[in-house]
Amino acid sequence: MRRLMSSLAAAVVLAAAPPALAAANRTLPAPDSAALLSPAAADYRIGSQDMLEINVFGIEELKRDVQVDSGGKVILPLVGQMQAGGRTPGEFARDLETALKAKYMKNPQVIVTVKNAQSQRVTIDGAVNKPGVYPLSGPTTLLQAISLGGGPDQKLANVKKVAVFRQVQGKRHAAFFDLNQIRNGKAEDPQIYGNDIVVVDTSSGSRFIQNFQGLFPILGLFRPF
Repeated sequence: MRRLMSSLAAAVVLAAAPPALAAANRTLPAPDSAALLSPAAADYRIGSQDMLEINVFGIEELKRDVQVDSGGKVILPLVGQMQAGGRTPGEFARDLETALKAKYMKNPQVIVTVKNAQSQRVTIDGAVNKPGVYPLSGPTTLLQAISLGGGPDQKLANVKKVAVFRQVQGKRHAAFFDLNQIRNGKAEDPQIYGNDIVVVDTSSGSRFIQNFQGLFPILGLFRPF
């Protein structure tokens, strides 16, 4: 039922869009915090459930992978519990260097790497085999994001109508894509960012609209390009 309602919401928006918009791939601008969404970015902010790799130069015993807990904290040898959430990898590395220098080492050198950005997630819904919320571990395109959800449902999906919803300048925006055109190299495979919502429409979306016209107010939440 959740898949049905999500597909319906996307189908309602698609039906109300101008014909040229629904028929052709569109481009969404990057979200407000695009620089923070890539774990490799210098100003990426560590979030809860992120997996970090800690390296202390010259001390192999202190090298380890740790997961940030729901409160943004990690527990490490020698220094104990420390706040990682909200810090960039560089800032957190300096925090660790300061803590190690205070009691144990003269001039520690620490490198912190985000191995898996669990805090950056994309919602994949609609006519896919495994709808759900998935972490982005690096740059991800629309095709790759849909693969996280097990790919389009061969019996239900209308791959010519895939909606991407995104927060841009404080407002929810939407754009629509044709997976066939992307696969055939006729359209660009757009990048997907954390907090995006991807909905694959169903082949019977128009019938859903006729049966659930009460959902039309949802159009006020989205601004299609």
